Amino acid sequence: MLATLLATPVAWAAPPPPQTSAGDLAAERAFVDALMARMTLAEKLGQLNQPPAVGNNTGPAAMAGSEDQVRSGAIGSWLGTHGAELTCRLQRIAVEESRLGIPLLYAYDVIHGMRTTFPVPLGEASSFDPDEARNAARVAAVEATAHGVHWTYAPMVDIARDPRWGRVVEGAGEDPYLGAVFAAARVRGFQGDDLAAPDTLLATAKHFVGYGAAEGGRDYNVAEIPERTLREVYLPPFEAAVDAGAQSIMAAFNEVAGVPMHAHTPLIQDLLRAQWGWDGVLVSDYTGVLELVEHGVAATREEAGRLGLRAGVDVDMVSDIYLKDLPAAVEAGRVPMAEVDASVRRVLNAKFRLGLFDDPYRYCKDSARQEATTLAPEHRAAARRMAQKSMVLLENEGGVLPLSKSLGTLAVIGPLADEPWAMLGNWVGIGRPEDAVTPLAALKQVLGDGTKLVVAKGADIDSDDTSGFDRAVRAARSADAVVMFLGEHPEMSAEANNRTSLDLPGVQERLALAVAATGKPVVVVLLNGRPLSTGALQGEVPAILEAWFPGIEGGNAIVDVLFGDVNPSGKLPVTVPRNVGQVPIYYAHRNTGRPPASDNKYTSKYIDVPWTPLYPFGHGLSYTTFGYDPPSVARAMLAGDDLAQQVSVRVTNTGQRAGTEVVQLYVRDDVASVTRPVRQLRGFQRVELQPGESRTVTFELGFDDLALYDARMNRVVEPGTFTVFTGGNSLATDSVQFEVVR
Repeated sequence: MLATLLATPVAWAAPPPPQTSAGDLAAERAFVDALMARMTLAEKLGQLNQPPAVGNNTGPAAMAGSEDQVRSGAIGSWLGTHGAELTCRLQRIAVEESRLGIPLLYAYDVIHGMRTTFPVPLGEASSFDPDEARNAARVAAVEATAHGVHWTYAPMVDIARDPRWGRVVEGAGEDPYLGAVFAAARVRGFQGDDLAAPDTLLATAKHFVGYGAAEGGRDYNVAEIPERTLREVYLPPFEAAVDAGAQSIMAAFNEVAGVPMHAHTPLIQDLLRAQWGWDGVLVSDYTGVLELVEHGVAATREEAGRLGLRAGVDVDMVSDIYLKDLPAAVEAGRVPMAEVDASVRRVLNAKFRLGLFDDPYRYCKDSARQEATTLAPEHRAAARRMAQKSMVLLENEGGVLPLSKSLGTLAVIGPLADEPWAMLGNWVGIGRPEDAVTPLAALKQVLGDGTKLVVAKGADIDSDDTSGFDRAVRAARSADAVVMFLGEHPEMSAEANNRTSLDLPGVQERLALAVAATGKPVVVVLLNGRPLSTGALQGEVPAILEAWFPGIEGGNAIVDVLFGDVNPSGKLPVTVPRNVGQVPIYYAHRNTGRPPASDNKYTSKYIDVPWTPLYPFGHGLSYTTFGYDPPSVARAMLAGDDLAQQVSVRVTNTGQRAGTEVVQLYVRDDVASVTRPVRQLRGFQRVELQPGESRTVTFELGFDDLALYDARMNRVVEPGTFTVFTGGNSLATDSVQFEVVR
């Protein structure tokens, strides 16, 4: 499989990152060469060693590194260390008490905020606003660096088409185009415009590659990925991250084509480094090198280390294998010194590019900056804005939303109405529940004494206890309207936390139906980290708002949307199935040889539910409505190598409120030499329109938007017709056709 994979690179067009001048590169090389010439083997392997810090909770329990190891040069980076005082103290030991004075790198999982927690990444992707995502990462970088952190293990750019997988919450969803755009935006946000600035983080695109394709949605599982799918679906976000300048990539726990990624020389050394020209630091995942033994491709720790280093895994997180088991292997010639040197050079390059050799204390010496930037008002404002944009209005029958602020009585029901941790979600950096504004707190603040709030929990998140139903129903009957806060515990959508059901946990669905049976206007707000199959609520609950885990300002943002101060504009970055039996289900599927699903028995469908999703990719309603004119193309025919095409569509706000529409463009290659997806997202734009206002939105298409991998895996644009669809979701029917001729 991989022989052809390495024949041509995966193409991705993205703006270039800021380039270091030739002089700077020369200075970097000269400095690193001189330093490496003075290093012993033990000191070199120490640079590749990353132990966990005290209090680290990223993975299974492990011994933390010691200060004596820092003095001896046995540690190159720390996992999970933060705080200006602590990081400066350890850095001082490294710089002033070790033989060579090489500074440490401090790595931390800054996934969706450091202390100011933003919506979970899947929620951020619902905004379809890469500029806002870049700003969120920038805020995270400012706070994290003030706490002494140099290196974040984000963004996660895995494409996930199985919502049973617990880590679907950490990425941008199912689509490689959307995933690539958000990967690049987040990398640029973390790393800023100048890596040597004191508020930039090394960004890590993870997990390379195919982690989101784990069989059965079970974390750490095998990923069986055909070469074409690997190229077209799973690799593009990584190449986008590389093109955006990502200085780090993390290897995935899974295997691809029988080879664990921590030992996958063809994909790491040949594709990532040789073809893509990437020269950053590749870090293992937690004990990933050691796990080569359990995978069954290494018999001993030393053999696992040899495989990892040969494949190009530069930093051994937690396993201690490079430090303890490779010295003898190098001295005996079983590991070439050149392999050690290549990895050491990349680690030292990263430290040089961060400016740590110029000023190793640049991230930690100003404790006042830590205090000033943590939870700064402008950071909280950014988190609130991101949360507002991330919310997806799934249903709004009868215009139940927005609610009036002059309600006499409002019933607030559900287990998540006043749970701060349900705002934060998983992977919260150093975020604290007490930082978060809950929906109930926000409702009290906004409505004041003018509206009576009747609060009833109704049920726990995942309990079978229905004893609270009666009180909840009574609360609903006494109210003019009802808002219910239902969903998951944050640990249900997280690493190693996968589910075989996509239904609301426990008896929450039954609670919602019991409350809806009162006939009162009911709004369900979902707080969760994966798509949930809420089809039983359709037609029973008139309004459903997908809020995800929305961050510390989530309660305020939810109330902003519920009462119409903000018109929801989010769109689904995933397809929502009717039930778990439809998985995998995604919009960019291929046709079979049979006609589309219909009443005809012998078509690809189910006998117990429709084959269509509960909600399609790109779906999201507004408090206004939008109309689309048919799209048009600048050129009916593209000839030769000139494949530049311009697509325009006029969009009108046909409702009574100002609103923002995410205009989406999809492309289909109508007839090709290999089967193609029924359509692929190739552009989107957020357009804000006043009532009655129209605007023409223009998209630019080029080679990469039309190209495919042919039967020999060459990247080509084939002659023939292409159909372009424009609209508000992936089911858009307005279309225009053009032809490519050779």
